[in-house]
Amino acid sequence: MAKPMTKTQLVAALAEEMGSDKKTAGAALDAVTSIITKEVAGGGAVTLPGVGKIYCRERPERMVRNPATGEQFKKEADKVVKMTIAKALKDSVNG
Repeated sequence: MAKPMTKTQLVAALAEEMGSDKKTAGAALDAVTSIITKEVAGGGAVTLPGVGKIYCRERPERMVRNPATGEQFKKEADKVVKMTIAKALKDSVNG
């Protein structure tokens, strides 16, 4: 399995794809990240065409177990960020 792309590598690839400098590409990446974070944190969802949909889901209160001690306790309700991968991306990986 290949190593994940770092932010520096992603910014360099984005700059090359956009035909601009790394500073502009870094600012664009930071802006997109900020927009996604604000929207999902506010309970919304963001669809990245060809990539997938990022959204927040609420998990109900539930009983969980500490694997070290076996003790069961109640975990409060919380929110989890999820991502559904687009069919186009799945097909390009498998095809």
